[in-house]
Parts: sequence; C-alpha cells; structure tokens
Amino acid sequence: MLRRLEIAQSTLHRPALLIMDEPTVGLDPVARTAVWDHVRSLRDRFGTTILVTTHVMEEVEALCDRVGILHRGRLEKVGTPAELKAEIGPDASLDDVFAKIAGAGVDGGGNYGDVRQERRSASDHG
Repeated sequence: MLRRLEIAQSTLHRPALLIMDEPTVGLDPVARTAVWDHVRSLRDRFGTTILVTTHVMEEVEALCDRVGILHRGRLEKVGTPAELKAEIGPDASLDDVFAKIAGAGVDGGGNYGDVRQERRSASDHG
C-alpha cells in the first residue's frame, strides 16, 4: 500500500515528466496492473513523458516506446523494443537483448574492499 501511495502522490500534479525507479518492485500482480493503468492514463490524457528504470522486460515490452539499456553506468543502446530485438534475431526477446548487451563481461570477482576502493577512486576523479 505504501508503494501505491507514493506513486499516487507523484502523479497528483500531472507532471510533464515523471521519473519512476523500479515502480512495481514488491507489488502484487493486481497492484502492478493498477499502477501501469494509471501511468498509461497519465501518458494518454496529459501527454506525460515517463522515464522508468526496471529489470522487468515484460513491462518494458508492454509499456515503453523507447528503451535505453545501461551497462556499467553507460548507455549502451537505445531504440524501440522492436528495433532492439530485430538486431539480435527474429525470435529475440528483450531479455535476450539485455543479456547480449549487458550480460557480456559480468564477472563474479571482487569483494567489499575492491568495491570500496573503486568508489573512492571514482569519487576522487569526478
């Protein structure tokens, strides 16, 4: 309920741009459908531009006109869902596209100290 309330509050003033970070995390299927119905309504009735971050490719496929795929903090690919899938193959899904672009180079190495050092270096060098 808290997540649904947060989403409702963010849309009350009919923003021109709505940025949503993983908006359906933790929601049950009924609540997820209600959220996306409301977001579609905002888009259709008021022309709201909606920027969504998600790992749920089914939602991306159903809701997004354009998709950007990030990998290691860089925007690697942008296009419509159909364009991105066509680049991979005739039966490709957006999961396949994501795996092809962001799945390469996934490593299991490192530890907390490595991450801390990398963050410190990034902070020091802007």
